[in-house]
Amino acid sequence: MVTVRGSFVGAALTAALLLAPLTPVPAAAAPQESAPRSAPSSEPATPVTTATAAADWTAPLSTRGRWIVDADGDRFKLRSGNWHGASGTWNGSGSVDEDANHHAGENSGRTPLGLDRAPMAEIIAGFQEIGINSIRLPFSNEMIHDGVPVKDDAVAANPSLRGMTPLQVYDAVVRELTAAGLAVILNNHTNTTRWCCGVDGNERWNASRSAAAWEDDWLFMARRYKDNKRVVGADLYNEVRRNIGDDPNWGLGDDHDWFAASQRVGDRILTEANADLLVIVEGINWTGIPIDGFAHERPTLEPVRRLSHTLVDSGKLVYSAHFYDYTGPNHSGATGTGETTDPRYRDFSPAELTAVLDRQAFFVTAEQDQHFTAPVWISEFGVGGREETGAKQRAWFENFVDQLIRTDADFAYWPLVGWHENRRGNGWALLHWDSSGSRMGVYDGDDWRAAAWTRLVENPGRTGRIAPVTEWSMLSPDHGDFVASRRMRALPDWDSGARKAACPDGQRLLGLGHTGNRGLCSDVTAGLLWAPAGGHEVVRDERHVPPGGDWASGYTKLQCPDGHFLTGYSVRGSAVSAALCAAAPAGRLGTAGRTVWFDRGDDRGQNPKGGDFASGHYKGQCATDEYAAGIAYTGRVGSARTPDALYCRKLL
Repeated sequence: MVTVRGSFVGAALTAALLLAPLTPVPAAAAPQESAPRSAPSSEPATPVTTATAAADWTAPLSTRGRWIVDADGDRFKLRSGNWHGASGTWNGSGSVDEDANHHAGENSGRTPLGLDRAPMAEIIAGFQEIGINSIRLPFSNEMIHDGVPVKDDAVAANPSLRGMTPLQVYDAVVRELTAAGLAVILNNHTNTTRWCCGVDGNERWNASRSAAAWEDDWLFMARRYKDNKRVVGADLYNEVRRNIGDDPNWGLGDDHDWFAASQRVGDRILTEANADLLVIVEGINWTGIPIDGFAHERPTLEPVRRLSHTLVDSGKLVYSAHFYDYTGPNHSGATGTGETTDPRYRDFSPAELTAVLDRQAFFVTAEQDQHFTAPVWISEFGVGGREETGAKQRAWFENFVDQLIRTDADFAYWPLVGWHENRRGNGWALLHWDSSGSRMGVYDGDDWRAAAWTRLVENPGRTGRIAPVTEWSMLSPDHGDFVASRRMRALPDWDSGARKAACPDGQRLLGLGHTGNRGLCSDVTAGLLWAPAGGHEVVRDERHVPPGGDWASGYTKLQCPDGHFLTGYSVRGSAVSAALCAAAPAGRLGTAGRTVWFDRGDDRGQNPKGGDFASGHYKGQCATDEYAAGIAYTGRVGSARTPDALYCRKLL
């Protein structure tokens, strides 16, 4: 029996349905017989496009609002592709040595695909020719620890890689990609070295290993490439989805909580391993039972609207999502077993598709000055090439490219590299090599995707300098500490036994929820407000409320001393425990104040910014030209000592 959110499903359904891949890829061509390797062609196909991978950008990358920028503050648009293979191509049954047992008959040999057929320099040159400036490079946790050298025939066209382990080959690929000016995003694709993505032991970051081991692997990889500044991102895990027994979730606080796991490891990467990396969090790929009548969906990034990440370093968070024509907002992508009557993305009209995509992912970039505003990287999308004749599939690709152009989105095509024999094969890749080393590319004149691809990579979107933006950040000590301040994380526990929340350094607390423990931080108007020398006080009583200064009569008031502002708080259960007050430079904080009550309804002013940071709960918020100087609550009978009021004072 399988328990699904309180419902029970029989063993037959488990075997027939849940064990089927949730998002199967299109049927592969028949595997080709092994052919002798010969020298690759020295004449690469000439691309139609003039777009090239610019090498004149300055690492590291960070974010400003919905944009990714380089170290000079100039927009860096991720025009990426996926070079897969190192995370595995084996389908999970039969001999791993047989090509037929690998996805599409393409056996990567535990290395990025194609190293058996073409020199690495030729492959990388191909990426640049088709307009790619960055590479999403999948790896598996098993690959990191795999000490068995790759087979010689897996790197036949790159003899210098012979005798290396998969990780050493990965090192060499990273080195050559970045030397060519390309940015590299490390992508933890799977736990085990095999093809993704069904019910296969790779559904979650901790499906086949502990969460602690997964975090350790990430710290290892982040440190390994710390000195290579063109390694720019950590894509934390690929297509988090349901296993046989349970769904992943976004904020429940258990060991299936993807929000909590990604928040924790993201902060650890930035504080313990490599502060330069972008932290890339993909939405949830699938929950529920893929059968009509049972709850099922692809949540993607929809949960971000009510619960978003706040990392210790503002400007390092990127969200990501995947879209293919054969999946849908409630369609797993299965054909036959596991198929439902829900529409696939290819079934929507252009207007319907735009509305669905905006709801599922693109709202994160479209809606400014929200706690969730961040860049969104569409880190996988793709479609069959020459042999794809389906009108819906072709129309979907054109429409999706239009969406990427219209939203000026960062993107990564899946995949870049594939095999072909006599110009036949899986067909999804933009560049294919045959067993003799002859290349077939998207610009050879017979690939229907060429025009759309050219439109996409040659559309520059916004370029040049991106001005710094106001940051809005959510605090969510729902199940444990949520301390986003580097200063406070470096100090001893300031309220032992309580759940603590603190704004990122450079931001101040502006809003609180009446219940639910949520808070809102920002640097709006004031910018950096915490005194350079530091200084803070933890307030647990009314010692700083002056005579005649009772701003919440009959309520307990935790007021900051003059010259301090609220930057955090702590709770025990749902009750206020303490206020965290930070010292500001002299002359920055006024003393005239007002009381903002939110115990019986919202009080956030007109057109408040920051978004709904405490969904389903009353909220109070100071104005953008104010700072919060105190929290009030009541301990009267029937009260849970939750926040009832904020004391808001003017900034100078």
